[in-house]
Amino acid sequence: MCYGPGENAMMTLQERLDAIRDASKTRIPPEARAVMQRSIDDLRASGIMNRIVKVGQPAPDFALPTAGGRSVVLKELLARGPVALTFYRGRW
Repeated sequence: MCYGPGENAMMTLQERLDAIRDASKTRIPPEARAVMQRSIDDLRASGIMNRIVKVGQPAPDFALPTAGGRSVVLKELLARGPVALTFYRGRW
């Protein structure tokens, strides 16, 4: 399955997500999918969706460690100008 430029370039985000979900049904064993779905259901039942920051809302202040052991504080970065937050599920 191609997710870069090419035949899928005109797909909407929802179409791409649907394609990834459909492809995962053949790659992920049913037992693992069941565990994943239970985790999703548990998160939804916890009410977490009512507590998350929505698009357009300001992020709460936080501090996170860097790979070098320093601490990065959001309000300190904001004092210097706009900040873009990105989230990356890395593999270390």
